Amino acid sequence: MTRSTNAPRTPLSRTRVLQAAVALADAAGLEAFSMRGLAQQFGVVPMALYKHVANKDDLLDGMVDSVFSEIESPSADLDWRSAMRRRAISAREALKRHNWAIGLMESRHPGPASLRNHNAVMGCLREAGFSFEMAIHAYSVQDAYIYGFALQEQDLGFERPESAGEAARRRAERIGALDDYPYLAEVVTRLPESGYDNALEFAWGLDLILDGLDRLRRVA
Repeated sequence: MTRSTNAPRTPLSRTRVLQAAVALADAAGLEAFSMRGLAQQFGVVPMALYKHVANKDDLLDGMVDSVFSEIESPSADLDWRSAMRRRAISAREALKRHNWAIGLMESRHPGPASLRNHNAVMGCLREAGFSFEMAIHAYSVQDAYIYGFALQEQDLGFERPESAGEAARRRAERIGALDDYPYLAEVVTRLPESGYDNALEFAWGLDLILDGLDRLRRVA
């Protein structure tokens, strides 16, 4: 039985357009992203998309807000430290899925998911006893760490703990003798044995920050 070519097409919506745009950016990156390419995903002309997004800036705003919607907001059911820790880990995981968003998370016009998340973070810190100024400091240092780690993780490209050792070996082969750099030689020698687990490294640094913030909160 031949499938009819006149089968009704699922109508476009802003949600469908944003979901397809995020998937396309995940696959190809923003450098290769275009409204024309997105329209081809739906088999429509680019102008059809503008019924659902005002322009490419509006599309990017919506895409970033979609990433924010995947980040767990701090819950009032948890103590502040646990809530912030879960939020930070969730943010890193979202940026791993959508690494094109690194560098865009705070620069786009905020949407509903972004506003909810930011409000929940500030609320968590203020309700935990942080002064306004200290809450701003605490928020800033956490996001600087999250976004900075995500960028470093993207640049290093260590998908598995053992990948770091493989990269160290390749770099050593390019550099040659490391007699004048004994501590770098130690890295090249020992890292292949120990590996470098991004998740563990992120959690180690995150706990260091949260421990420091907790001490400041107690003495403030």
